Amino acid sequence: MDVLAFLGSPRKKGNSEVLTLALLEGVRQAGGSPEIIRLCDLKISPCISCGGCDKTGKCIVEDDMIPLYKKIITTDKIIVSSPIFFYGITAQTKAFIDRTQALWNRKRLLQKKGEWIDNPERKGFFISVAATRGARIFEGAILTMKYGYDAMGMQYSGDFLVTGPDKRGDMVKYEQKLVAAKEAGKNFILGHDAHVD
Repeated sequence: MDVLAFLGSPRKKGNSEVLTLALLEGVRQAGGSPEIIRLCDLKISPCISCGGCDKTGKCIVEDDMIPLYKKIITTDKIIVSSPIFFYGITAQTKAFIDRTQALWNRKRLLQKKGEWIDNPERKGFFISVAATRGARIFEGAILTMKYGYDAMGMQYSGDFLVTGPDKRGDMVKYEQKLVAAKEAGKNFILGHDAHVD
C-alpha cells in the first residue's frame, strides 16, 4: 500500500522528523510503502485566493505543488507531520494545506455532477511535537489538519502528539513514545484506531 508522508518542519532531522520516521517504521512493518516528501525542499507558494480553481478544481499557480495534486488524489493513506509553531503548524505545512483548496473545489464540482464517490479507505494521519505543554497546544493544528484532509477527500483517522522535546535530538530521549509511534504506524495501515494520547 502506497503512503505519502509529508514532513512539514523546516529543521531537518528535527524532533517531528525523528517521530515520523519511527511511525513509518511501523507503516513498513504492516506492509505500507511510504514516500517521504520534505516540504521545505519544495517551492510551494501560499494560496493567493485568486479563484482560479473555482470552476475547474485545478490550481493555476505553477510551482512544486502541481505534481503533488496527482499523488494526493491517487493515494489512500497520507501522513503529515509538523512541529508546533505559535500554537499552529509551520508556514511550510500551512502553505501546503491552503493549496488543497483546489482539491476541495475539485471535490465540490464532482459532487455537483454526481460523480464524487466517498472512499472510506482514504485516511489521513497527523504527527506533531510541541516543546511546551499548554493545555490547548495542539488544538489549532488539529483543526487545520482535519479540514485539510477533508479537502483532500480523506477522513482524519488519528494523530500522534508529543509535548516536551525542544532542541534537535531531544526526541530520541523519549524511547517509549518512539515505540508507541511505531505501533501507531502499524495500526494506521491495518485500519485500527490510530489515535494516541
